[in-house]
Amino acid sequence: MTTPTQVLVVGAGPTGALLALELAHHGVACLVVERAVAPPRHPGVDRLTGQAMDLLRRLGLADLVRRHGAADGPDGVEWRTRLDEEPVLVSGRPAGGGPEYRIAAAELTRRLREELRHHPLVELREGWTFTGLRIEPGGAVANLLEVGTGARHVVAARHVVGCDGAQSTVRRCLEIPMEGLGRPDQHCSVFFRSADPRLPRRTTLVVGGPTCLAPGDGDSWVAHLPLAADEPVTIDPVAMLRSRLGGGLDVPEVLAVAQWDDGLAVAAVYRRGPVFLAGEAAHRFQPAGVADTSLADAVDLGWKLGAAINGWGGPGLLDSYESERRPRALLDRELLARSLETRRRFGRLSAAGAAPELLAGLLRQEAHRPDAGALPARHATSAVVWHDGAAGRAVPAAVRPGGRAPDVRLDGGDPLADRFGPELTLVDLTGDAAGAPLAAAAAVRGIPVRHLPVADAAVRAGWDRPLALVRPDRHVAWCADAAPGDWDAVLDLVRGKTT
Repeated sequence: MTTPTQVLVVGAGPTGALLALELAHHGVACLVVERAVAPPRHPGVDRLTGQAMDLLRRLGLADLVRRHGAADGPDGVEWRTRLDEEPVLVSGRPAGGGPEYRIAAAELTRRLREELRHHPLVELREGWTFTGLRIEPGGAVANLLEVGTGARHVVAARHVVGCDGAQSTVRRCLEIPMEGLGRPDQHCSVFFRSADPRLPRRTTLVVGGPTCLAPGDGDSWVAHLPLAADEPVTIDPVAMLRSRLGGGLDVPEVLAVAQWDDGLAVAAVYRRGPVFLAGEAAHRFQPAGVADTSLADAVDLGWKLGAAINGWGGPGLLDSYESERRPRALLDRELLARSLETRRRFGRLSAAGAAPELLAGLLRQEAHRPDAGALPARHATSAVVWHDGAAGRAVPAAVRPGGRAPDVRLDGGDPLADRFGPELTLVDLTGDAAGAPLAAAAAVRGIPVRHLPVADAAVRAGWDRPLALVRPDRHVAWCADAAPGDWDAVLDLVRGKTT
């Protein structure tokens, strides 16, 4: 028998789980299949910036991260030549963007899957392996194997999304190549427990070449250790940690050891017809670090699929998923490549005995960011954003087409974003409700727009356009100082209607 579904999500990691919850947020049911019956024990640490937390808060998930993760401290990266020596430099995190959090990737996966199990619009099938698909008119047919029983299943979906990680089977079925950047180096990650007081829990620690960070779940750590060419992974990870970090590190327990390479690659395309790639299936970044890129993929694709299935989004809206998200992945790849090269240079110079003041000077010149994903995102050339020339102003506007809506708060302290609707929101600071007729006209056409008049002085201080149409992913689709002459044309463009 063939099981029908609107959306088949392959993979229930953080990206797949968030995509399913985003679809449900827009009233769209989906089927999620995951080959594992439990999340991996030690896949690493996810770092969530203020932008990612904002996206999670929309779905009621930010408190989940706060409960099971840890807030980053004010410091970004602590650089040392040895664990038992004073820091060469402590490079702080750039100001703004809200607090950041760390959470063990396995814990984030576990908690999000629990949300899936209890959501009435999500059907989660664990222990089901995706084995192949064929694209047909109006959708795709996927083949699945239930590992526990050997039963085979066929699913007919209007859309399929591969969220099945760096070794994506969906991507291989589509024959989409990955475009790498340079020659990768080999690394070994050691997951361990330690209460050694020299390990700073609220910063990323770079000791020569290795990098250490804490997930925030007690006394567990992960150390990423560079390996020389053809260097085997030692059978004694404790000795490896102590020899690389120095200072007689106290390691009472090793949890796991994994070997990987730092090849940074992005899929050549993100879509073949009704089948899409998201998260690590679309961009392979190791170590994963900041999770913003993958989670933003899920939200972007989720609301656009929801708009298409619910009938108000046009075909251009789904086309914009790749044109908006792939450039962001390419930018993050460059930032990660720069970050990795900075650490390589620091490791080489530390091993050569360079003076601390010289190392600090080098790091200051690098303007180092510990991970990618923290730069403000802006879809400056998106085909579903109405560009009005505001970028040419002498003073850059806070509210810009394609940019993220400013993170401002009402006079009472609550975020303005908490009043946004589930679909499009028309923020109206005109004072005379000039946006009300625009929202009403959109409703007549079946386009869900929440009219949000705002009079708070606190918002007006940080919001410099009287009218702004904000998308579910918090990006501004259109903004102006007054009602447009052709509102229908604006609506057609931002919803992706094509002639």
